[in-house]
Amino acid sequence: MKENLKREIVLEKGVISTYVHNVLKVKGPKGEVERMFAHPRLKIKVEGEKIILEALKATKREKTMIGSFEAHIVNMVKGVIEPHVYLLKVCSGHFPMTVTVSGQEFVIKNFLGEAVPRKVEIIKGVDVKVNGVEVIITSADKEKAGLMASRVENMCRITNRDRRIFQDGCYITKKAGKTEI
Repeated sequence: MKENLKREIVLEKGVISTYVHNVLKVKGPKGEVERMFAHPRLKIKVEGEKIILEALKATKREKTMIGSFEAHIVNMVKGVIEPHVYLLKVCSGHFPMTVTVSGQEFVIKNFLGEAVPRKVEIIKGVDVKVNGVEVIITSADKEKAGLMASRVENMCRITNRDRRIFQDGCYITKKAGKTEI
């Protein structure tokens, strides 16, 4: 059954939003996030302290899209107020690994005794810090923080070995927005 949908997202104090050419920008005290929202049947408007999502005679697909857009916008607003944080733990049982951030690269040396260090480029807008055996990834954009955490975890993937014995690597222990994994 088709119905008219209207959702409002109230911006918190200190958060400014603009919507131009299908790109929504949200700016706050802890950063700025922008994302493209394009759908032929959904309309987005910014009016003062509110972001309004509208769909006239919405079908099931438009209802799901408006829910997805709303969730993305809420995450954007949360991120510019308090950045999203991912925690990873460095586990090394066989060889002592050295984990560092040098410039715009995250580097793991001596992973399983390998001579060549493993490297991954840090995504723009993401902050990576190494604190002993803990890696802290923070960003105003939840997707960028999650993508960086997954890249670090995947660069330590072990193949052709028994996973029960070789448990070395960097593993995500805490995700943004989740209480426990």
